[in-house]
Amino acid sequence: MIPRLLATWDALSATPVLWLTFTLMAYIAALWLYRRCDSNPLLLPVLTAVIVVVGALLLTGTPYPVYEQGTELLIFFIGPATVALAVPLYGQLPQLKRMWKPVCVALLAGSVTAIVSSVGIAWVLGASLETMLSLAPKSATTPIAMEVTRVVGGLPSFATVAVAITGISGAIMTSWLLALVGIKDPVVKGFTLGLTAHAIGTARAFQFGERAGASSALAMSLNGILTAILVPILLAMAGLFHFG
Repeated sequence: MIPRLLATWDALSATPVLWLTFTLMAYIAALWLYRRCDSNPLLLPVLTAVIVVVGALLLTGTPYPVYEQGTELLIFFIGPATVALAVPLYGQLPQLKRMWKPVCVALLAGSVTAIVSSVGIAWVLGASLETMLSLAPKSATTPIAMEVTRVVGGLPSFATVAVAITGISGAIMTSWLLALVGIKDPVVKGFTLGLTAHAIGTARAFQFGERAGASSALAMSLNGILTAILVPILLAMAGLFHFG
């Protein structure tokens, strides 16, 4: 009986159906738990689902390349899902246009701070050059961060992990920090979440309303573009990257 079960498991694990289905079910269960607990930020569906999936991979001894191959469809949909955020953004465009000056200042300050602080802290802690290059675009959304990391000579897989950790921690901490300083404006809250926590923060921002979600989508998009421009320039200024 046991050999038959093992043979069945080996057959299933070799197909994309198993891990694709398991990942979707883990996220659905995590989303249900999150809503049942009044949207507690410590139970963000992304965080909870990741813990469940990683635990399953460890228990079954499944290598990451096998899991990655099985969930390629989900990776493909990251791009279209990001582009779809333009819909609520378009609806709030007139209001956002009136705020273009503070938006530009906040965007530049946030983007530069994210890049410099991540590389600087890694350097102080004695991280390798590859690690510093991989951490530089951590506040951009995953597709952009991976491509920027590849261009500057970092490790895209490491950058993906850094982006995920940044998004989860940002979505958890930003709301508390904004409440601590008394900021209640949904546009400001949304923009901060999108700037610091990209897509995960944007998903969180939509819980505060469409205005917050639209401003978060704007911040995420603009920060992704600015990060792609600034990372090579700032790294070159620091002597960590050479054009050409």
